[in-house]
Amino acid sequence: MLMPKRTKWRKQMKGRNRGKSFRGNKIEFGDYALKATEAGRIDSRQIESARISMTRKINRMGKTWIRVFPDKPLTAKPLETRMGKGKGAVDRWVMNIKPGRIIFEMAGIDEELAREALTLARHKLPFKTKIISAKDSNELY
Repeated sequence: MLMPKRTKWRKQMKGRNRGKSFRGNKIEFGDYALKATEAGRIDSRQIESARISMTRKINRMGKTWIRVFPDKPLTAKPLETRMGKGKGAVDRWVMNIKPGRIIFEMAGIDEELAREALTLARHKLPFKTKIISAKDSNELY
């Protein structure tokens, strides 16, 4: 699973996830990409699951880039625990995703195979996405 090696603070507040993505909203490396069209959180398990399904589909040909990294800890209290007694332990690592953010990129394979692989990956994610290509990536959202 993806997680930071070390962080300055062990626990963070959840914060808000508003607005559009102005960073990471253009294809930088590959020819085809998966772009978020709505806000949400992506978990390290979801990233790994999508990555595995993509690489299996393309038979390890071409190259894939993961453009997101989960560096925000989410905490959870154990089940059947009474209220109070502080904040729970770190449960999982997530990243807030805003609309327009590129999640995965692919290069070195033909368009049909890339679309099939990215379709498999988008089924693993908890928010709506669309597949874009570098040719028509001038639109932002």
